[in-house]
Amino acid sequence: MSKTIALSGTKKGIISVTKLEEPYGKDSHTVASIGISLSGKADAPEWKVHIPLDNLDEVIEALTALK
Repeated sequence: MSKTIALSGTKKGIISVTKLEEPYGKDSHTVASIGISLSGKADAPEWKVHIPLDNLDEVIEALTALK
């Protein structure tokens, strides 16, 4: 699963959200990867964060509370 979202306030920027399985090698845990690219290159974000799926619900709650 992967989704690309236009980054508000930029001309070409995007937010990319994807699920990565074994991102750190064999038997590493699956993560949600969120990348920010000001140049619009989803495969080469300038910033990214990996959130373990076990933490995803709590992170979603925290983000929803910010809204």
